[in-house]
Amino acid sequence: SVIGQIVLYGALAAVLVIFANGPLYRQLEPDQALIRLSIVHEPRLVQPCTQRTPEELAKLPPNMRAPMNCPRERAPLVAEVELDGRLVLQQVAQPSGLAHDGRATLYHRLVTTAGPHDIAVRLRDRADTEGFDYHGETSVHLRPAQSLVIDFQSARGAITFR
Repeated sequence: SVIGQIVLYGALAAVLVIFANGPLYRQLEPDQALIRLSIVHEPRLVQPCTQRTPEELAKLPPNMRAPMNCPRERAPLVAEVELDGRLVLQQVAQPSGLAHDGRATLYHRLVTTAGPHDIAVRLRDRADTEGFDYHGETSVHLRPAQSLVIDFQSARGAITFR
C-alpha cells in the first residue's frame, strides 16, 4: 500500500514536471505584432425628438402625455480600419438592448508583422450611410509581440492608439 502510494505520487509528480516545462505556447510568432480594435460607444439616435401636436397629445392616455416624442433606437456603429493603405476590416455593430437603445461594442484582433505601419481608422455612429464622423491616423513601429490597442474616447470624440 505504501509502495503503491509512492508509485502513484511519483507518476503524478512526473506528469506535473513534464507539463510544467512544455508544450510551449506562443500567442504570436517571433516576428508578429497584434493590433486590437476595442470600442464601446453609444451611437446617435436614428430619429431626432419631435414636438407632439395638441391633437396627438389628446389621443394619448393622461399618464403618457409627454410633449416630446423621442424614439429610443440608435444607429449601428460602423468601423473601417486600413493598414498600410489596405482595407483590412469593415465591421458593423448593432446597439445592445431589445429596443437597440444601448451601447454598440466592437472587438477585433488583427495579427500583423512587426515593423513600421500606417494605420487609419474611421467610425460612423449615425443612421445615414455616407461618410464617417470620426477619423484617426497614426504611423507606428510595432515591436515583435507588441499589442497596439485602438480605442474611442466618446467624451472627446477621439480615436486613440496606445
